[in-house]
Amino acid sequence: MDDYKQGMGQRIKQQRKAVKLTQEKIAEELNISVKHFSEVERGIAGLSVENLIKLSDILGVSIDYMVKGEADCNRWYSVINALDNVPPEKEILIRNLLATGIELAK
Repeated sequence: MDDYKQGMGQRIKQQRKAVKLTQEKIAEELNISVKHFSEVERGIAGLSVENLIKLSDILGVSIDYMVKGEADCNRWYSVINALDNVPPEKEILIRNLLATGIELAK
């Protein structure tokens, strides 16, 4: 049962480095010790559901990606995060296009 922790820890560490955050910064955001967060990255410890949710927001990846390594979930977070760099007047157009695409896919 604990095998998932090692893979999860590796994905968390990889994404943490990709977004250029330190263990200290993330531990502070999650209100846990650096030691505990280090243990999460090494697959020794896990996180509460609340902290998994917070961490997925911090790292910009889905919980599915962190826990199970399903990369497809990560692509929608990339799209959503890309909206942060869009001017407000164009964001409305993009959101409408995405909503239309979702409706057509049903």
